[in-house]
Amino acid sequence: MARYTAHCQIRWSDMDAFGHVNNARYLTLFEEARTELIARIAAERGLERLMSGVVIARHEIDYLRPIDYQPAPVRIDTWVLEVRNVSFKVGYEMFDHDGGQIVARAQTQMVPYDLAASRPRRLDPVEKAFLEAWLLTAPEPDPVHR
Repeated sequence: MARYTAHCQIRWSDMDAFGHVNNARYLTLFEEARTELIARIAAERGLERLMSGVVIARHEIDYLRPIDYQPAPVRIDTWVLEVRNVSFKVGYEMFDHDGGQIVARAQTQMVPYDLAASRPRRLDPVEKAFLEAWLLTAPEPDPVHR
């Protein structure tokens, strides 16, 4: 399946003293894009349980270029990099306001979690099939930023 594309608005509060998006705010923007795919699209397909209990095990971000405040949203492409029985990994690319340059690449490893039992749980077959439909290998890094 193709990547899922989200358009996320930069907020004035995302800015740091240097006039560009603070590094920690990238996580919030990636979360917004991931939530559209893993929560909204999954819920539309009857998979509310997928996001009713999930924890983040790991984030990785490569900051490639700064991004400044503009009224136009940034584009974030999201896909699934890996699906295991007890975890899955989401990949992202964030593009600048005009969509021409990649400003960041990231990955998030997520673990389904049973909140009532306070422990990780296995993905059920329907959840696994949904995630596998979004599987896409990560693109090669920009040669300038290897």
